[in-house]
Amino acid sequence: MSIPMPGKQVRGSKTGKPIMALLDLLGRTWALGILWNLQQGSATFRQLQQRCEQISPTLLNSRLKELKALSLVMLDDDGYRLTETGDSLMQFILPLGEWSKDWAQQVIARGDV
Repeated sequence: MSIPMPGKQVRGSKTGKPIMALLDLLGRTWALGILWNLQQGSATFRQLQQRCEQISPTLLNSRLKELKALSLVMLDDDGYRLTETGDSLMQFILPLGEWSKDWAQQVIARGDV
């Protein structure tokens, strides 16, 4: 599977619009979970693997390569961390976490779960 690049055809879109490339990336298994866990702070490969509920090393390595290629994650002396771009993306995603808590309570209160 190739890295979803803005301006190139991506899953679900032939136009390569940036939003479609981002949605393709974030829809990949564990891509969003890795970003979510890195917003807690830097982590070594093993620490990040544990934070991500024991994600397989192969999948974690693949996703980290994609996230690094797209300038969302970097590796430094402290381990993997969000780049400035990755951090700015998380500022849009974090409110979804709060929204999801309210939504979950509503669904549970209705007895749909």
